Amino acid sequence: MKQHFIMLDYPSLAAVVAVVREGSFEKAASLLKITPSAVSQRVRGLEERLGISLVIRGQPCTATDQGRELCAHFDKVRLLEADLTTMSASGIEDGSRPSLSIAVNADSLATWFPYVISDFARTTDMLVELTLEDEGHTADRLRTGEVLAVVTSDPKPVAGFRTMALGSLSYVACASPDFVRRYFSNGIDRGSLNIAPVMRFNRKDQLQGRWAKAIFGADLNAPTHWIPSTQGFLDLACAGLGWGLQPKALARPHIDAGTLVELVPGDTMDVPLFWTVSRLHAQVLEAMTAAVKNVARQHLQPWRSE
Repeated sequence: MKQHFIMLDYPSLAAVVAVVREGSFEKAASLLKITPSAVSQRVRGLEERLGISLVIRGQPCTATDQGRELCAHFDKVRLLEADLTTMSASGIEDGSRPSLSIAVNADSLATWFPYVISDFARTTDMLVELTLEDEGHTADRLRTGEVLAVVTSDPKPVAGFRTMALGSLSYVACASPDFVRRYFSNGIDRGSLNIAPVMRFNRKDQLQGRWAKAIFGADLNAPTHWIPSTQGFLDLACAGLGWGLQPKALARPHIDAGTLVELVPGDTMDVPLFWTVSRLHAQVLEAMTAAVKNVARQHLQPWRSE
């Protein structure tokens, strides 16, 4: 049986990627410095040649499954091209400069990961596109082809990627002194934990429930505030809105100043983190991995498997 191979038209594929990433044909046209009509022609022409739909037209435009696969392929090709320029973006127009797509959890981005990005950008002059995702679900972004690397709490292997342990991000359960007086005046137990309002980042955030189960054997079913911001989580805890687990590095100055109180003094919950990255042999991925490992050694708690 004969196999038919189609040579990809990369200018057209670049148009598909731009539409998916920017969300519209107009924004893609602005990025590529061509007309929206030209973008539409390139996308439609590639779809017709491949015989498949790549873009779901809407507000915003999104990729089909096949479209996501081709976007991931395009990203890999661009990173390999960057190797040919010895990891320097000089001479490349802004609209065509490659970027490295990474999924990272909000608490890492608020604590140790900025040092990674800074080191990486300084040594490579590359761009970065970050996607925020819960640490337990970042690996899902790999499987859809949206990103080439993730910070994750999931150690399970992903085909085409390698995973390495980084260390643990430490959390402490905190509330304001006034909140503790109002809700825990007789101490903390299963009953009071299910009366006191708790804060959660989003529906994927199970950290508070895991802590309550581990420390008090409680199945947490408390009134819940949804706070999708690490800084907001901290500020609102200090303001007395609710209790929650804070990254220890962020909470410590407030605990020392008396604006936050540890619900169980001296207790920490450590969340193991891993770096899962494409096996693609690209210098830029090696540079990012080196920066991640170096910063993790400085800022995360050493982690050992059971």
